[in-house]
Amino acid sequence: MELNNILLSDFTKLATVIFLKEHASLPLEARTSGLFVIDQIPQGSGNTREYTEIDLEEYASGKAQSDQASRARVQQGYSKVMTTKRIAKDIGISFEMRTQNKYPEVVRRLTNRAQLATKRMELDLQHRLTCALCTSYVDKDGDTVPLTVGDTFQLAYTAHTLRGSSTLYRNVLANNPQLSKGALEGMEQLCVEQTFNHLGEKVVSPFDILWTTDDPNTINTVREYLNSKSAPDAAHSGVTNVYSGKYKHVILSRIATDKIGAVDSTKRKYWGLASSMRTSAHLGIWEEPHLKTPSEGNNGEEFSTDDWNYGVRAGYGIVIVDAGWLKFSAGDGTA
Repeated sequence: MELNNILLSDFTKLATVIFLKEHASLPLEARTSGLFVIDQIPQGSGNTREYTEIDLEEYASGKAQSDQASRARVQQGYSKVMTTKRIAKDIGISFEMRTQNKYPEVVRRLTNRAQLATKRMELDLQHRLTCALCTSYVDKDGDTVPLTVGDTFQLAYTAHTLRGSSTLYRNVLANNPQLSKGALEGMEQLCVEQTFNHLGEKVVSPFDILWTTDDPNTINTVREYLNSKSAPDAAHSGVTNVYSGKYKHVILSRIATDKIGAVDSTKRKYWGLASSMRTSAHLGIWEEPHLKTPSEGNNGEEFSTDDWNYGVRAGYGIVIVDAGWLKFSAGDGTA
């Protein structure tokens, strides 16, 4: 399409198309992983959402002849409140860039602007795992973000509590090993023996997600386990690979970053298992990422500079109610 001598409305239409195409091509790693439940929040319904757990006991009881049936125990778990955060960025396109054969630069700047809100959402989602060992962190804007789950402890902890039982459980694998066959079996044992409801009863729930950072060694190890036709460490052929297709491998490329998105190599070996069925991590969408574009009469053109102003906006909240659905290892060998 020729971009010569286009009118303001034509250029605005083009910019919107570029935004939507670029947005669709972004890898929404955390949002589409199954780790988070996506909640669309309607307008006019407030800026908060409260999430709470309700557990029913696991088993029925015996009933003697003519006796009244016993009542099922119901236990409310912990609650957490999600609050929306609105993010934005603007960019000005100068008259000279629009008129002096600078269209490639204009297109690139608009395209980059389109990605900012979506990538920021991904950064915030993945930093819930980056800082899983912390009770809070300071984000890119300098705001302190609380990270405790409903029992007031950090997401990854060795002594989580339950509302209706004195039982404690851990979701951090002992000694935080790197991913290996032995470590994976240890993580699976953690899923079997350390997953409870709030009455202290063992809950049998499938852990179907194996999540890792984008560390190449860790990724290649996972692919060996999940994709090999026989056991990867077998000394002879014909041995079944019990991990073949067992998990969905989710690669989260922004876990090993600091608050501004720069590389943090101390987090590169983070990994774990998660249950998409039990997850209590929620992403509330008040305002999907979208582009604000100038048009005649909406003051999108600066009178004194002749710049056209484009902006991206989004509004969302993140909350994690409990930790039972996630198992974690820092991969650094610490006790």
